[in-house]
Amino acid sequence: MPDFNCWKRWLLIVMTVALFLRVGAAAVLQFQLDKQPGRQFLIAGDATGYWTLGEQLANGKPFELYVPPRRIMRTPGFPWVLSLGMRMFGDDIIYIRLMLALVGTAACGLVFWLGKELVDPETGVIAAGVAAVSPAFVGFTPLVLSETLFAATMLLSLIAVAKLLNLNQQNQQASRQRYIWAFLAGVLVGIATLVRPSWLLVGPGCAFLYWAVTQRNRHGLCLAAILCFGLAVSLTPWTIRNYRLTGHIVPTTLWVGPSLYDGMSPQATGDSDMAFVERDGVYQRMSEFDADRYYRDAAWKYAAAHPGRIVQLAGIKLARYWSPWPNAAQFRNWYLMIPLTLFFTVIMLAAIRGGWLSWDRFWLCLLTAGPIVYFACIHALFIGSIRYRLPAEYPMLVLTAIGIRSFLPTFNKTNLHGTQDSAEPLGGESSSHS
Repeated sequence: MPDFNCWKRWLLIVMTVALFLRVGAAAVLQFQLDKQPGRQFLIAGDATGYWTLGEQLANGKPFELYVPPRRIMRTPGFPWVLSLGMRMFGDDIIYIRLMLALVGTAACGLVFWLGKELVDPETGVIAAGVAAVSPAFVGFTPLVLSETLFAATMLLSLIAVAKLLNLNQQNQQASRQRYIWAFLAGVLVGIATLVRPSWLLVGPGCAFLYWAVTQRNRHGLCLAAILCFGLAVSLTPWTIRNYRLTGHIVPTTLWVGPSLYDGMSPQATGDSDMAFVERDGVYQRMSEFDADRYYRDAAWKYAAAHPGRIVQLAGIKLARYWSPWPNAAQFRNWYLMIPLTLFFTVIMLAAIRGGWLSWDRFWLCLLTAGPIVYFACIHALFIGSIRYRLPAEYPMLVLTAIGIRSFLPTFNKTNLHGTQDSAEPLGGESSSHS
């Protein structure tokens, strides 16, 4: 049985394996696409839009798509990263895929960091090891889609919250550090929101829970306010830009309405089909802001008039969200479905085991299982797909690691509850430490 107590050596091995697998996946994907002239992306649609926006930014052109232009259809996080790669490497897509392989490898390292903050380094190494070899993570990384980058930025925001919670248990000399990490947590939540807009609610949610559960006093309220301030700071440039374009405060995008209508409308099936946007011609008649409001109102009116159908659609979307294999029929091959199903089943069972062992540690469970439940609730309204679940699996792997660790005889099972300088305080903070 390997000695995971030598965690630095094992972390190096894990990161090497993660990088090797992701670079290999990028090379194999590009080789397959090169054999199909004219095909640039494995999954077109969103990838084409992201790539176009990246090119626009790289060439100093307006951040917009389609005619008439939609200037607030996407948040700028992922297109900006693509544009950075294009400025450095040109528009040869293989280099962008390799850059994304580095992002995916970094995400594995961030899983380790989160596990280290919440439990201990050994648990972090196991979680990172599972992330490194995950078939879904490896296969998804070289795709020109925002999920891997979002996973990395989301993990950074969760790590910052975990650091704040750990500092909360230290003496008053850590007070300045708590202010810094509260602000940084807000900024990082904002950065993740600029990659995936639905992460926006996490900032105020964490701030409220920090005050209500951890430090229900004036000092805790101040730290919660600083976290929200950091979120506002990171979103301010984008919000100001959107205000100048529309005359309205838009901190994320104006694509919420069509996305909601895609999930709740007479033609909704649980899968995405945005053909109605062109068919209806709403964007030809209205401003981008008014079109967004039009589709929002239409979606909620349909939901109010057909509650039974909405419940049925929610079940379909959740089944798609929790599916262990890809939703698209073109990817339902036995050589994909069998390993993906087995791997997902194992990590989920281990995560359930880890959650059971950690049920009394509120923040540990919230920061690891919270994201995957949060996105399940959101996509019961919008569109269900494993695409939206995958980023949330990264932090969940900390629970998976706890579950795996409970079956390894090399570990003393009392260590599963953390050590005084790692995660034990995250189970039951009280304001007496403030």
